[in-house]
Amino acid sequence: SGLDITMGYEQMFVATLVARGFAVVVTDYEGLGTPGVHPYVNRPSQAHAMLDAIRAARNLPGTSLAPDGPVATWGYSQGGGASAAAVELAPSYAPELKIVGAYIGAPPADLGELLPYVDGSALVGVIGYLLNGVFEAYPETEPLVRPALTAQGEDLLNRTKDQCVPETALTFAFHQVDEYFRGDATQLVRSPALARLLMEQRIGTMKPEAPVFIDANRHDPLVPWTGANQLGRDWCALGADVQFWTNEQPPFLNKTVFNHGITMFVEGERAMQWVTDRFNGLPTTPNCGQF
Repeated sequence: SGLDITMGYEQMFVATLVARGFAVVVTDYEGLGTPGVHPYVNRPSQAHAMLDAIRAARNLPGTSLAPDGPVATWGYSQGGGASAAAVELAPSYAPELKIVGAYIGAPPADLGELLPYVDGSALVGVIGYLLNGVFEAYPETEPLVRPALTAQGEDLLNRTKDQCVPETALTFAFHQVDEYFRGDATQLVRSPALARLLMEQRIGTMKPEAPVFIDANRHDPLVPWTGANQLGRDWCALGADVQFWTNEQPPFLNKTVFNHGITMFVEGERAMQWVTDRFNGLPTTPNCGQF
């Protein structure tokens, strides 16, 4: 078909997209299947991985892909952050790509606000992913953070370094953040060095040239709606073409993070239709100033 979509991790949609005539490339990130520790939710790393995957796919021999054909990015949760980072970094990092749209589901756009949401949840163990990734990408932070960890915190780091999400959930689900830190973890996050680092990871500071569709559940207990909403507002203020959609599925068993995942399933068809419309050249329906 000559169409190319890069996705985050929502691989359950791949078969549907292929059946609709799309060519799909699914990317892992740095340190996942390649040497080194994965720099979890690292803005430039995940953006570059997604954009480089598009480049690689377009250069594969024996495909129907046109070298200068249209592409879209797609991602949910960590993948949503990757898609968002990719579309705003594309003008500077991959200006040759003809990106016609970006679907961005439940993006962790502002890492600084996540701590109270992961606390006590089924996925509290992602703190280990985050810290391991920070130490890998910014080794100067390790001496600042290591002394603040308890023995349980050290164990969290060591075990999550090589775990996947289901294993981490089974190992650390519903634990409290303060088990892993000697003092107030919130104050640690607000320390000048870490606050500056987290600000560098914030998505929404650069204008995407392609239209974007942001999708989030109002009651998401893991990646808050407020961060996704602010991302849309930030891009609108920069003059981007933004459509923001709120899924209103009511809260259900919040610490199981049910409402974080449900939007990916409930809104899957809406997202696929929006991306299809971008490839077909239909007008966008931005709603800046209305969300």
